[in-house]
Amino acid sequence: MSRAAKIARRTFLIGSAAVAGGVAFGVILYRRPHENPLLGKLDTGQAALTPYVLIKPDGITLITPRVDLGQGAYHLQAALIAEELDVALDRVSVDPGPPDPAYYNTALAADAAPFPATDDGFLAQTTRAVMDAPMKFMGIQITGGSTTVPDAWTKLRHAGAVARETLKAAAEAQTGTQRSAMTTENGAVILPDGSRLPYTDLATQAARIPPVTDVTLRAPSEWRLIGKDMQRLDIVAKSTGTQEYGIDLLLDDMLYAAVRTNPRQGGAMMAHDATDAKTMRGVQQIVPITGGVGVLADNSWRAMQAVRAIKIDWGPAPYPPEMDAHWQALSDSFIDDRIDSRNRDDGDVEAAFAVDTPITAEYRAPYLAHAPLEPVNATVRVTPERVDVWTATQIPRFVQTHVADITGHDRDAVHVHVLMAGGSFGHRLEDLVVRQATELALAAAGRPVKLTLSREEDMAHDYPRQIAMARGRGAVADGRVVACDLGIAMPSVLASQMGRLGLPAMGPDLQIVAGAWDQPFAIPDYRVTGYRAPALAPISSWRSVGASTNGFFHDSFLDELIHAAGADPLEERLRLCHHAPSRSVLEAVGEMSGWGTPMPEGRGRGVAYCLSFGVPCAEVVEVTATENGIRIDAVFVAAEVGRVIDPVNFENQVQGGVIWGLGHAIMAETTFADGQTEQRNFDSFPFLRQYQCPAITVRGLENDTAVRGIGEPPVPPAAPALANAIFNAIGQRLREMPFNRHIDFV
Repeated sequence: MSRAAKIARRTFLIGSAAVAGGVAFGVILYRRPHENPLLGKLDTGQAALTPYVLIKPDGITLITPRVDLGQGAYHLQAALIAEELDVALDRVSVDPGPPDPAYYNTALAADAAPFPATDDGFLAQTTRAVMDAPMKFMGIQITGGSTTVPDAWTKLRHAGAVARETLKAAAEAQTGTQRSAMTTENGAVILPDGSRLPYTDLATQAARIPPVTDVTLRAPSEWRLIGKDMQRLDIVAKSTGTQEYGIDLLLDDMLYAAVRTNPRQGGAMMAHDATDAKTMRGVQQIVPITGGVGVLADNSWRAMQAVRAIKIDWGPAPYPPEMDAHWQALSDSFIDDRIDSRNRDDGDVEAAFAVDTPITAEYRAPYLAHAPLEPVNATVRVTPERVDVWTATQIPRFVQTHVADITGHDRDAVHVHVLMAGGSFGHRLEDLVVRQATELALAAAGRPVKLTLSREEDMAHDYPRQIAMARGRGAVADGRVVACDLGIAMPSVLASQMGRLGLPAMGPDLQIVAGAWDQPFAIPDYRVTGYRAPALAPISSWRSVGASTNGFFHDSFLDELIHAAGADPLEERLRLCHHAPSRSVLEAVGEMSGWGTPMPEGRGRGVAYCLSFGVPCAEVVEVTATENGIRIDAVFVAAEVGRVIDPVNFENQVQGGVIWGLGHAIMAETTFADGQTEQRNFDSFPFLRQYQCPAITVRGLENDTAVRGIGEPPVPPAAPALANAIFNAIGQRLREMPFNRHIDFV
């Protein structure tokens, strides 16, 4: 039985079970909406018309449940609601809302299905729909995977439209005027005679009637906000230094905490001596925690100084202590017993290599820390009745569950107050700092405890990006690429991360091959194999996850094959590409960069493409070889996202992704010695400096029917585009990151 037939049969059985199960399991339960979590907390004169719109006598609050990590998530969610609700963004407030199943992420299932994003067939669509059911039943509320916009696109506009029409119905009940004769404008219902009924005056009446759910979304020609340049809701606060983050939180009677746990991740604390720390100024208490020890003090600095004074005997690492063994584990994983997936296997690769010796190459990508700028922190207060948690998190419902497990409270008694994050890049998909703060708060007799990790403690205990290795074999003929066989070995990100969340990671881990197996190129003999390496250091999602390494592997090797064929790098990619939106981004970036125009000696231009998170993204990088090293002159980026909600925010996100991708490719890595990370601060884990940043030109295409997010897709093509440009400038192929191991940069 073919793979497609097996999947079709499996999908049919799952779908049939859902239909046959009826009320017990399937369609009826799936279609039933979650209860509105705002209804049980309303005061007099308030109305929660949907889980996303709260109207009070003094104003309107829009609920934006995907956390803002600096990517403008609150702004974009608010804009989608406001578009249909007919309110001005500067007249509303936003709130992330409580953790609740009603806010489950409807877009997560798409990347979990074993179909490329380019496949819109019945089987692919059915499988994605089936996989969404457990997400809804479990109430998986997660921010990540560039899903904020695709999750919100229809859902939040619909929520705004329901609220608008319900307010009109309230006005009808109050005035007797037919709802069909009313309009809305800037937070008010407009009656036929021109009189205005502010939404806030209609809240009490609106709360008494059932929501109007049969609504029609407005046509693009009627949009006031979507597609227009907007000022982000947080721009003034961030520009004036008044934006509050978790690090800024102050509560009455607060204690401040610092911790030390085994720098060999997962290792034990064998013994400790806190004699010296107990006598230090400001120290209130020494508290043992899981895997280490914490200090409660009257400010964060004194807590950090005291915890460093504790003498501790640490146990060994539960993974290879030196880097050579990590790389060897990957090298040893290219065997049949380690095959995790082979979803791309076109033609007959082995036959293609039977006659001529294949072109071969090996690529490497290191571990990488997340290193968000805001020091990682959480504040927790435990009382007999309830627990309050203040932190920036991408997983609020998991935080709720894990805190309840530690304290013994019911989960509903754990109140998570989600705060603005000063960066994440995947870091806040973990909740270690919250768990540690909770353990400390249990010892604080009802006082709030604010735990702030020092930069060194954070980077020593970060769950970094996966280490990865790839091996490619290829063949060319008659000026064309005719065969490509790419094997990728890495540990499973999902097994490591889901294990800490208490979820099973069943089946193949598609992140091992993400950004490689699903590329829309029609190479006659084409195979991509994922090899699951054994678990090494614990790892987690890092901006663009598997595609962050695989985009470099796949496109770099494709570029090598194109060069061997003697073909033009852009023209051959276009010839091979069978996906119209992807062809459009390649054509666009070629036009933007003036591809094909001559460049003087010592300068180079490189192109790269990667489809990740459903977004085709192509980049061209231009470099100059100077006496002191490579200088990056310019980057051109084109991406297809279906709809650009805010062009300014879109451009900023793409530029940030490019800078992130280039900086880490050039100079960053996380390495282990004696089981401990060697890079503990920004002096040993550098980023791209401002003087090194090139001019970045961005174009967002809107040809596809699917609406996608842009936070991660610009990252994967950045490294290969730079490597390809360097090859064209100086003739040297870079197959290992960071690149500055092999050449200099200025």
